[in-house]
Amino acid sequence: MKGFRVLKAVAAAATAFTFYAAAQTNAAESVKIGIIWPLTGNAAAAGQASKAAAEVAADIVNNAHPELGDLPLAKTAGLPNMGGAKLELIFVDHQGNPSLAQQLATRLITQDKVHVLMGAYQSSCSFTATAVAERYGIPFMVGESAAGNITGRGFKWVFRGTPIASDYARTYMRFFADMKKQGKKIDSIAIVNENTDYGTSVADAIVEEAKKANVPVALRIPYSASSTDVSAQILQLKEKNPDVVIFISYTADSILYMKSMNNLQYKPPMVIGDDTGFSDPSFIPAVADAAQGAMNRSAWAIGKPGSTTYKINEMYKAKTGRDLDDTSARNMQSFFALADAINRAGSTDPEKIREALTKTDLKPEQLMMGYQGVKFDETGQNILAATYLIQLHDKSYELVWPDNAATAKLQWPMTGGKN
Repeated sequence: MKGFRVLKAVAAAATAFTFYAAAQTNAAESVKIGIIWPLTGNAAAAGQASKAAAEVAADIVNNAHPELGDLPLAKTAGLPNMGGAKLELIFVDHQGNPSLAQQLATRLITQDKVHVLMGAYQSSCSFTATAVAERYGIPFMVGESAAGNITGRGFKWVFRGTPIASDYARTYMRFFADMKKQGKKIDSIAIVNENTDYGTSVADAIVEEAKKANVPVALRIPYSASSTDVSAQILQLKEKNPDVVIFISYTADSILYMKSMNNLQYKPPMVIGDDTGFSDPSFIPAVADAAQGAMNRSAWAIGKPGSTTYKINEMYKAKTGRDLDDTSARNMQSFFALADAINRAGSTDPEKIREALTKTDLKPEQLMMGYQGVKFDETGQNILAATYLIQLHDKSYELVWPDNAATAKLQWPMTGGKN
């Protein structure tokens, strides 16, 4: 009996050690997130800003930050449902090339063995990369791309945290209705859009919503984002003389348009940038004087000192020397939603992560963005995403609409540029 008890004790100790070792292995195992962004090329500034945002977000998840309130996973170090496993980020650069984005997505899955994917900024690149994820059965989180066709293909592995083209279009129409009530003249608008998936999708949505709202579209100008001369387009705007011009543009072309408008002495009563180039970190330093009073859409606001958003922005600023912008902040929010789902899945199994994403139900107090929440419909689209309108005052954007969230007074007409 004594020998039996010794053997039993040894067996119990061995079993306990096995469970301990398994727990340690699980705790040490990292979750690989493959992230596809433009880190070089025309949109490099936006890609690099989002890369920094993802790195800050990974630090928040991987290390305890109880000061960040109800932000999911901030209070613990690592993923608690996976024994404290850490997030490992693998970045690749698609350079704004949809074919390269497709190739890199394949490489991340087949060679780097990532557990989930994220990206890809330009909608045309997200469109191709997500098709690869769908084919291999790997969850893909789209953080910022707005084209409707990305989540309109019946895919089950693609999720998008950001508002989309139709959301932005409806926001602009609500804003115009408010402005008309305040006596602002909006008899016609013009739309200037880069001609890839992003610009075309948003412009189409604005035309559709404008028709419903009885807002005349005086002119629509599609153009190539690689254009080096937009004088002809500006002369067209001058001739039609719309009350508002909406630009759906990437970085280099946004800057080119603002500079060219100034040089040609054209200034409409109001310019609205559809985020993207207008939110790029290089935009304000390049054209702050010419673009004073220009508006932009954004779901991001730094918030008051001491708030969770303010603290996150301070972390980002310590890393980069600048504030979060809307694009990088939307990517950070989608990153948190993805990490939350991985933790709830308690596994790196793709199907379990996908299932957890379908059950996501984050509340406003758990977010860093001005969304009503994060909850995905059957297409993978966040149905609770929302956006604000901000305006360039001096060297920074201020939240000016809707009134109940505004931190500064809307200036109409815009003041920048030559009369």
